[in-house]
Amino acid sequence: MPESKGRAKRAYTPPPKPAKAKIGNPPWFVPVMLTLMVVGLLWIVVFYITSQRFPIESIGRWNLGIGFGLMLSGFAMTTRWR
Repeated sequence: MPESKGRAKRAYTPPPKPAKAKIGNPPWFVPVMLTLMVVGLLWIVVFYITSQRFPIESIGRWNLGIGFGLMLSGFAMTTRWR
């Protein structure tokens, strides 16, 4: 009885590796983070230097809340920075 030809086995090729997810932040992230912190600091400094007349005189000491809020927003962004 004649022997059949064996099939040629292909060389093993491993499956392609999945593409790595891009880790990092968009390019606008760091400038916005730093801007918020600096603007908040400047807001408070201007408030004290101008004897509480600027940036907004009518809200009085709430200017401190705005300044600290801006700085806190920038600081909160630092926790997401990669």
